[in-house]
Order: sequence, then structure tokens, then C-alpha cells
Amino acid sequence: MAEHLSQSELDYPFKLLEYFNGFRISKVIFSACEQGVFDLLLQSQKPLSAAEVARELGTSEDGMERLLDALVGVEVLEVELTQGTAYYSSTDVANLYLAKNSAKSLYDMIIYQSQTIYPLWNNLGDAVREGKNQNEKTFGLSSEDIFSAIYRSEEEMLKFMGLMNSSWVIDGHDVVNAFDLSRFKSIVDVGGCSGALARELAKAYPASTLTVLDLPEVIQTAQKHFSQSDDTIKFLEGDFFKEDLPAADLYVLARIIHDWKEEKSLMLLRKIHAACNSGGGVLLVEAMLLENHRGPIMAQLFSLNMLVQTEGKEQPPSHYTRLLTAAGFTDVGVCRTGKSYDTILALK
Repeated sequence: MAEHLSQSELDYPFKLLEYFNGFRISKVIFSACEQGVFDLLLQSQKPLSAAEVARELGTSEDGMERLLDALVGVEVLEVELTQGTAYYSSTDVANLYLAKNSAKSLYDMIIYQSQTIYPLWNNLGDAVREGKNQNEKTFGLSSEDIFSAIYRSEEEMLKFMGLMNSSWVIDGHDVVNAFDLSRFKSIVDVGGCSGALARELAKAYPASTLTVLDLPEVIQTAQKHFSQSDDTIKFLEGDFFKEDLPAADLYVLARIIHDWKEEKSLMLLRKIHAACNSGGGVLLVEAMLLENHRGPIMAQLFSLNMLVQTEGKEQPPSHYTRLLTAAGFTDVGVCRTGKSYDTILALK
């Protein structure tokens, strides 16, 4: 590590100290979202003092002032002093991504990170030592059936589906346009959850039919809580590991393969190959590691998250290419989007 650092960094470890405090920054933003700070500031239409924010949200003035100051420090809020009183307002980024009702809100992602992922990461050391997820230690749930843990209650299912929805709000456009998919007239989003990615596909390829396939309880929750009045996508209940897949030209597996061990992933890809129409294909969407183990850091952190929560891991493109080839697919192409998630398209 030292050979990559400047002399000033060796004299005083600014970067390391920034990393050490990373979890505190996360919790500052998480707490502000959970308490409704960004929604209040957006709705107020004018800067508010810490006393006003505290009164509206039912918190202590001292605690809220410290929280607001930290949000200014990380450049999420802005502040101006008027006659000795600090008045706080949201930045454009906070209004767009942190307010609950914004069109691009990441609120659901933040709630899931704070209330589910953060507790799991408290046991990261045990996950590394044991090489298995920490659902049992964190939540008292079996480490074997990962989606029984993820979907352990309707509330948790909604949180997880909200997380997926948030992900495709910011990454969906890049993912569905990474390759030209217009030739595929029937598309099945396998494990498509809330339908958010399928909606992005429907927007990009209006001539194609889009079907979301997922577990019955997921589909029912999606239709109840995430359906839109102008939906053109269809929903289909089924267990894609246990039941036959509908025939289609293209199958989308977005953040699916990374959940499972290799043998289970290969079984699913072979099943998709068998059901796929001639000339069709499969689109994998994953956070892909670099072949040289040097990043991207986001994918490396996601891979650790797979360790604490699932039985899978993130992989470099060569791994997915090998799996797809073993399942019978050819013409494997890789596209790095430059964002959180990359794509691989393979043909039958």
C-alpha cells in the first residue's frame, strides 16, 4: 500500500482516517433519512434552523444541530449564518436522491442498508473466519435458505423490493442500453422482483413483450405495492429453480447469479438455455470484478456483502463467460457501463 501513497500521506494517514470514519458518514446519512430531514427541508421551501427542524421532527435541538452540521460537512446540505443563527437547506443532490418522494429517490435503498445490511456487517469478521453468511447470528435465521431470511416478513420483503427498485432507478437505463436488445421480441426478467428493470426494458424496447418471473409472494407484493397505471409488463408466478421456464427470446438475470454457488448457477443457466428460443440469449447483470483483483471497489464491497448475506460472490467476466459456455451459450459479449452494474450478453 505504501508505495502508492504520497509522502504527505505517509507522514499523516489522512486517507486511512477517512476510511476509518466511513461508517460514521453512512450512519449520518441513514439517520437523517430515517428521521425525515431531507423531506422536511424539501417541503419547507426555505432554509430552517436546527431548532425548527428539531421541533418539526421531534428530536433534541442539540442532537439535530450536530447531525445537520455533519451533513453540511459531507456536502449533502448547505448552511448560511443569519444574525448568529445557522439556517440549513438541501442541495440539489439531496432533493433528487434523498427525499423520499423524489422520482429518483434512493430512500428505500438507504433504509435497507441501515436496517438490514448494516447489522449484518457488524459480523463481517465472523463471516470471513467462517466463510458463510451471518443471517443466523444477526437475525436468528437459518443460514441455509437465504431468501427465507431476506423475505422473513412482509416488512422485510418490502424493504428488499424497495432496494431493488432504487437500484434500477439509477442504473436501469445504462443496463438495458448496454447492448441493442431490439431483436429479442419476448423477454423474461427472471427473478425480476418489483418489475423496475422490466419497466426500463419496456421503455427502451416498446416492441418487445416483457414478463417478470418470480416467487408467488414476490409477484403478489409487486402487483400490490409497485404496479404502475401505465404498466405494459406482465407478471408470472413461479420458482425458477423448481418449475419450467416459459419460452422466450431473451432471459434477463439481474443480480441473480451472484447469489448462488457455482453449481446452482450453472444448473439455472442450463435450464434457461433449454427453454430459450433458437437465436435467443441471456443477459447477465452483475457488479463485475476486474481480472487483476484491483477493483472496482464497489464490486469488491458487494462481494463481501454476498459473503455476509448470501452464499454467492461477485466475479470477473471470465467466470461468467466460463459458466455461460458450459451451459451451451456462445458469442459472449461483455459491456462495462462505468456505473455499479455491468452486463454480459450470450446467445444460443
